[in-house]
Amino acid sequence: MRSGSAAALATLALAGSVGAPRLPPLPARWPGTLQLGVADEPGGAAALHRAAPFGFRYQYLAGGVNTGRGWATWNPDGTFASMYVRDSWAHGQLPVLTYYMMLQSKPGGGDEAHADLANLRNAETMAAYWKDVALLFARVKGTKPVVVHVEPDLWGYLEQAGESTLAASFAQRWVKLRDDLAPNVILAYHMSGWGTKHDIVYEDPPDSTVRAYAAQSAAFYRSLHARFDISFEDFSDRDAGFYAKINGNPNTWMKPADFHRHLLYAQTFVRLAGVRMVAWQIPLGNTVMRAMNNTWDHFQDNRVQWLFGPGGRARLRAYARAGFAGFLFGRGADGATCACDAAKDGVTNPAPIDGNTRSSLSADDDGGYFKAQSRAYYRAGAVTLPR
Repeated sequence: MRSGSAAALATLALAGSVGAPRLPPLPARWPGTLQLGVADEPGGAAALHRAAPFGFRYQYLAGGVNTGRGWATWNPDGTFASMYVRDSWAHGQLPVLTYYMMLQSKPGGGDEAHADLANLRNAETMAAYWKDVALLFARVKGTKPVVVHVEPDLWGYLEQAGESTLAASFAQRWVKLRDDLAPNVILAYHMSGWGTKHDIVYEDPPDSTVRAYAAQSAAFYRSLHARFDISFEDFSDRDAGFYAKINGNPNTWMKPADFHRHLLYAQTFVRLAGVRMVAWQIPLGNTVMRAMNNTWDHFQDNRVQWLFGPGGRARLRAYARAGFAGFLFGRGADGATCACDAAKDGVTNPAPIDGNTRSSLSADDDGGYFKAQSRAYYRAGAVTLPR
């Protein structure tokens, strides 16, 4: 990233966020209200609709483009994607496909950053990659919208490596193929704040520094010279309780000041990048239900409560005013909490561990809290998105 000093970036961020009259436009055919979604397996759209009138459902496409195990092999000739899309459309849901193919492709090697960059620089790999992308667009082309979320984490590694030219070429190819092959696709960039080589969760910086980091993220996005329709970002890839117990890291719990910084970062990015935001892969744990005892599949977190617990309605309106256009929930690793019975242990009510005294509402590993709060959100009326 060659975008000037931190002081200059902070000035740019302040200029972009103070007095800005309007948010960037919503993508064409995007819902007019703040919709919720959740990771959902193939064939699950009907059951998801019965649980709550969710506006989105999402599914990873993974496995690598030249491994014989990629998404295109899960059903004949890539029909996995078309079946997932049709099932979503049939139940009034906007399908979101997270295309996460670079890492597992060959030759790869090393950690994720090195594997991604090695594959991007390999002509044979990329020929297979673009063929796979073209197949995806052929399978999801239609008269209704589909969101294709492009390679989460990859953009952060490109930013950290200073590979703006490589990133721009990659982004522009994605946009051109979408325009040529499936114009109904809403194309989603992924903003990784850690691409700046900073992480506000751990640093707890003042607002001026948060704005500076967000301006750096926006400058990298603008350097792509490729117009995505929306941007995604992630709060975290797994529950705070998971990080504390499994990884020995107690520092991902969100306090009010952390939520403030998260919102400020996104608000600044939205205005400077000129693209609205979707929060994606939000952890599903809570500290309310007895099922949440910090065991495998039952780890605590507080993000769902912040959004849908006491005071949540006002916070959701603030997120919408900041430029958020959707919230997608799901776990980013096995063992993190699921709003399903991934543990296959039925209804569980172990002894409370930290004031989590509410008995489970269902067999879902979070005690049924997420779906109950989602139903309550929709009953109260989905928050209108500002235009």
